[in-house]
Amino acid sequence: MSLPASVEEGQRALAEHGYLADEGLATAVFLALRLQRPLLLEGEAGVGKTEVAKVLSRWTEGELLRLQCYEGIDAAQAVYEWDYSRQLLHIRAAETRGEDVEDELFSERFLVRRPLLKAIAHGAGPPPVLLIDEVDRADDEFEAFLLEILSDYSVTVPELGTFHADVPPVVVITSNRTRDVHDALKRRCLYHWVDHPDLAREIAIVRLRAPEVGEHLARQTAAAVARIRELDLFKPPGVAETIDWAQALATLGRSELDGATADATLGAVVKYREDQERVRAAGLETVVDSDI
Repeated sequence: MSLPASVEEGQRALAEHGYLADEGLATAVFLALRLQRPLLLEGEAGVGKTEVAKVLSRWTEGELLRLQCYEGIDAAQAVYEWDYSRQLLHIRAAETRGEDVEDELFSERFLVRRPLLKAIAHGAGPPPVLLIDEVDRADDEFEAFLLEILSDYSVTVPELGTFHADVPPVVVITSNRTRDVHDALKRRCLYHWVDHPDLAREIAIVRLRAPEVGEHLARQTAAAVARIRELDLFKPPGVAETIDWAQALATLGRSELDGATADATLGAVVKYREDQERVRAAGLETVVDSDI
């Protein structure tokens, strides 16, 4: 893949691979690629942060390596570990032959590469896209460890030496902001806040991702979701839920969204019982008002 020459070219490439980015996000992606810097995307769940990495993988043809963060994650899950069961079997087989295999136990054949090591020691071909998803779920120690790796894109395995990336991977880090990411990591990254799209872009996204949905139904669905987001919900629906709802309606053969249909299919877009009750209390006929 040749790097985009401009933000507009990058924006078109993202669209060609299924992601309609606004100018701010397209600029952040362009700079991350040109400057070879990690890109930190923050925003509410469901606004399309993770999808950026998936689209970049399709665009660049680099392998997508996803590291899902969670409380207590450590180097064994993120970087590497040794395949102890295979090592044990190798020892037992060698003992029957009377061989000494101590020097073989900590070699490449028994090394299990996790996403961070795979991204750094990727070898030939396009650089992979490393998705570090929901970094805010990891603890402070792991965040500091991550910062150390991203500072020079190298990992040391004591038994084998240091692996260094000749060409850095494309790194996308996402956060739902359940806690603040430390300033040191933010300084290492380019930053962009991903918000819910405006109505026109959300309609275009639905039409792109669900072409079986008609223009009028896509417009009604996106407008209804925008109104639902204005309610005080525990989990406002994201773009993915808008697409799911539109596809569900099309599957049912609907070309128009009315109150009864919205009530029957509300589980496609609102995923908490308390939120569903709040939407119904606001009046489904009002939510799906077709005057848009």
